[in-house]
Amino acid sequence: MHATATETSTHALSGLIDLARYPLDDLDGEAGQALLAQCRRQLADDGCVVLERFVPDEAVARLERETERLSPEAHYNQTETNPYNSAGDPNRPAGHPVNRFDDRTNGFVAGDRIDDDTLIRQVYANPDFQRFIAAVVGMETIHPYADPLADLVVNVLRDGCQHPWHYDTNEFIVTLMTRQPEGGGLFEYVPGIRSPEGENFDAVKEVIDGDRSQLTSLALRPGDLQIFFGRYSLHRVTPVEGPRERHTVIFAYAKEPGFVGRPERAQRIFGRMAPIHERLLEEGMDRSDSLAD
Repeated sequence: MHATATETSTHALSGLIDLARYPLDDLDGEAGQALLAQCRRQLADDGCVVLERFVPDEAVARLERETERLSPEAHYNQTETNPYNSAGDPNRPAGHPVNRFDDRTNGFVAGDRIDDDTLIRQVYANPDFQRFIAAVVGMETIHPYADPLADLVVNVLRDGCQHPWHYDTNEFIVTLMTRQPEGGGLFEYVPGIRSPEGENFDAVKEVIDGDRSQLTSLALRPGDLQIFFGRYSLHRVTPVEGPRERHTVIFAYAKEPGFVGRPERAQRIFGRMAPIHERLLEEGMDRSDSLAD
């Protein structure tokens, strides 16, 4: 007897995800519905869901070894960047958020360096995992990022590295921490500070100036899964302290198929462009909103 697609999907997640605590294999059941309701409430409250120990300890050790093996492939780029990964605007005041630059010193292992047989690629492509994420963010379906560099990424932060205030290109993002640093590396965010209707520059300036009244700070641990509306929430990772690297897997999905990041962004983050970026650079591209990124 051949296994059904659902059985195959569930078997692929067995041991990688704590299905007893997070029943991705039975979202229609009572426990599954309760989990979804809890996640949706938390996401609605502040744009962020953290599922602690989503991955059992045994699997975390395997994932840590995997990201450790991949980490030398990370492209490091030390640069000055503003929250919008854009050039400054000489027509605006020096204190305007567009003209506020900070060191971005982190590394990214691009998706085309992550093979299909890796555990993180298997989780990323798993139908049960995708259905769960879609249900949490309130979509019928989600689609793997069509960007061959940014679909599945390992973020690597060494001692002193940070990712300053920024927004994500796509509407939401899913991350899984696999290695925690000895110090620093806190994830901080201000939920929903901007919207498709506007940038809310005044509030962004207050955060950059040091206002922490609306800020949430998270000390994520290995095995924690995070679902985050990063397109609308200003966020950063504080400088890592100590020789132990901070590793985080980024699972990128989109609400529409064929989503690809801007070519210029790929060049900045990965140090190169894929053929699809080079083609878009020649042909131009349209976005579904007018937000800066």
